[in-house]
Amino acid sequence: MLNVLNGPQTLGNGRFFWTGFVLVLMFALGYPAISDPYDVGNIAYLLLSTLTALGLSLMWGYAGMFSFGQTAFFGVAGYTYGVISINLGASGALTFLCLLGGVAVAALFAALLGYFLIYGRVSGVFFGIVTFATTLALAAFFGQTAGPEWAIGKARFNGFNGMIGMPPLELPWLDDNIVLEGVALYYFVLCLVLVVYLGLRILVNSRFGNVLVAIREDPLRTELLGYDVRKYQLITFVVGSALAALSGGLYTAWGQFIPPASMGLPAAAMPIIWVAFSGRQDLTATLVGTFLLLLVFQTITVYSQQYALILMGFLLLITVLLVPSGFVIGVGRLLGRLGRGVTS
Repeated sequence: MLNVLNGPQTLGNGRFFWTGFVLVLMFALGYPAISDPYDVGNIAYLLLSTLTALGLSLMWGYAGMFSFGQTAFFGVAGYTYGVISINLGASGALTFLCLLGGVAVAALFAALLGYFLIYGRVSGVFFGIVTFATTLALAAFFGQTAGPEWAIGKARFNGFNGMIGMPPLELPWLDDNIVLEGVALYYFVLCLVLVVYLGLRILVNSRFGNVLVAIREDPLRTELLGYDVRKYQLITFVVGSALAALSGGLYTAWGQFIPPASMGLPAAAMPIIWVAFSGRQDLTATLVGTFLLLLVFQTITVYSQQYALILMGFLLLITVLLVPSGFVIGVGRLLGRLGRGVTS
């Protein structure tokens, strides 16, 4: 089983890594037993945000596509979930179909945008500029939808105040429904993050992942070897964007609220900082680093949001200047060498 999870495109491959992985997972499974429900729900929120970072790591770190549009797909999925669920009066299993609908609409939007960018030969910094402009355009659009005419059926967009009133996710169970909040939401999101993380490990260590890395290093040579570079890039862009959309749909169901600010400039910059600081070329580093950064950011925000944003900007500057490969990757490589020393 471990053979399909290990490979050259991920740093953690040995017995030392997987032992630590199992220990962390056991702690995560037992965490609700030693913490209060509020903290458990808060950790669930932090975990669902890591899906956005994992999608960006796949696009930027492995395929070399610097996208500034993760929060655009986050917001599109959130608003779509709200529109569908409010109009259907969703409950039970129908809420999950609404979530899938939100992700599907955002993925379709990503496919259309990605097609015109990738097949139009837009690359490098210009790819980032166009995705950034798309994100800000969507944020500006939803921000001016305050009037009663800006509605789809029963669902009003509410401008800068954001859409409200959508139902939480409900899991059918016997003759009742389990509302996914608190501990139930925590375990659901934890399992989802685990499945996505392990699935992406298999993907990047497969032939598909090897081609992505080849495209990142030299797209022209990869194309000359007979690979359809643009097809691989488009698939990767859609998958990475769909993960951000999944995060947005879950966030909307969790908070029963989605504002245009979730796509604004500060929000759009956050995934870039998380992934750059962590180490964009490794999924484990991205997952761990993003979670820790979110935890620190939230703690500081309690006292001052401005100081928290300044800290994020400072971390990005230090990463670019001193550790371009990412701080967490550097620590991971050090622990890997220590682990090989222990087992040898």
